[in-house]
Amino acid sequence: MRPDPMTLGGIMGPGILGKKIGMTQVFQANGDVVPVTLLKAGPCVVVQRKTPVTDGYDAVQLGFVEFVKSSRINKPETGHLKKGGAEGVRFLKEIRLRPGAGDPKPGDKVLVDQFKVMEKVDVTGISKGRGFASIIKRHHFRGGPGSHGSMFHRSPGSIGASSFPSRVFPGMKMAGHMGVQDVTVRNLEVINIDSDDNVLMVKGAVPGPNGGYVIVKPAKKGS
Repeated sequence: MRPDPMTLGGIMGPGILGKKIGMTQVFQANGDVVPVTLLKAGPCVVVQRKTPVTDGYDAVQLGFVEFVKSSRINKPETGHLKKGGAEGVRFLKEIRLRPGAGDPKPGDKVLVDQFKVMEKVDVTGISKGRGFASIIKRHHFRGGPGSHGSMFHRSPGSIGASSFPSRVFPGMKMAGHMGVQDVTVRNLEVINIDSDDNVLMVKGAVPGPNGGYVIVKPAKKGS
């Protein structure tokens, strides 16, 4: 889908949805090597607008435009997308609007050129799944001695008193499922922008595997 003149590009947009392409490195003019992540950022379309009058808060629901079979979208979602003029959208996310983000309407396009080089952004993705992990890998426990007859190597140690209250408190750091969580990396610098191919290049690493969906928003806090 090609962008039309009715876009949000060029102004302070709410953010954009995309996919992680992978990591590489670029050389700066002074010879420094910078590790970067390439993101397929957009094009996106505004599927739904939420206002304080109707919903109690100001936000937009964005859809990432990509090829998707109609059989992969159920009937209720198909009707929802058709109402917003956003057929061909599979990945949807709601983003709160900040002051100065304009007044987007359903059907408006959101493009990568809302960002600028050297601007700071926050990138949210789903971390890689690591399966069932021990407390050392999952919570970075130091572990016990590794020799001299020690029988305490990778155990968690005491997890609660025996007599009172005779139970394990919720939230205790223990072994369990690791990964597959929303992770946000803040204040990543925009190194380059390719508006023709909708590619955003940011400095550093981004959560998730290659091909994973991400949310890119203007940095909430300065570095």
